[in-house]
Amino acid sequence: MDHVITLLKAHRSIRKFTDRPVEQSLVEEMILAGQCAATSSFIQACTVIQVNDHAAREALCDYTAGQKYVREAPVFLVFCADMQRHRLACSRHDAPMLSGYTEQFLTASLDCALFAQNVMVAAESVGLGGCYIGAIRIRIGEADRLLGLPHLVYPVFGMCLGYPAQDPETKPRLPLSVILKQERYNDEQDAAAIAAYDEQVRAYYRSRTGGRKDSSWSEQIAAMLVKEARPHLLEFLRSKGFLLR
Repeated sequence: MDHVITLLKAHRSIRKFTDRPVEQSLVEEMILAGQCAATSSFIQACTVIQVNDHAAREALCDYTAGQKYVREAPVFLVFCADMQRHRLACSRHDAPMLSGYTEQFLTASLDCALFAQNVMVAAESVGLGGCYIGAIRIRIGEADRLLGLPHLVYPVFGMCLGYPAQDPETKPRLPLSVILKQERYNDEQDAAAIAAYDEQVRAYYRSRTGGRKDSSWSEQIAAMLVKEARPHLLEFLRSKGFLLR
């Protein structure tokens, strides 16, 4: 099998890192790899902020519900959806920019996701590991102020990177039959496939935690989706100039 496919299928979230530093030149190479990701209409709407300052890391750890790897990882990056530079581009040509459209929010956010995945794959290709930090959105206003983000820029997620100090198993994914459909959406067999997958995930958690966690995928999803999902985000995003129309 092609080595790139093998690498992609071996992805694990790494949350424990050695003390070995990551050279800044390597960080910059990974960011350059991120820039080569697909970008909608060449919009290039992702800005990455590398946070090195110890006090800032401590604050971000607090903002992300105490995820200590935010503080401890050799490298911490924040991927921001950025439409501010596009205002600058328009001003160069005396073109009044129309902003606030949902499409712009989507394309900028998707640009960040594509960019970041390139960075993660690049990191894993040279022996690094990492994990995404969506919890930066828990206290997004405070993170926004800490990072000094202007109007039309918001933090989508963070990323911890470093040399792994753990070797977890790969987490089983949903069956291909649930994910890949032919010609049209058909979920007639999905319930049975998910039931079988639930047992696979339960066995994975039992093995990984020595029996301390006994949970299936659907149990986790059911527990998550009966709660509000960060309802403060809509007001915050509108205050930053997104999702106005």
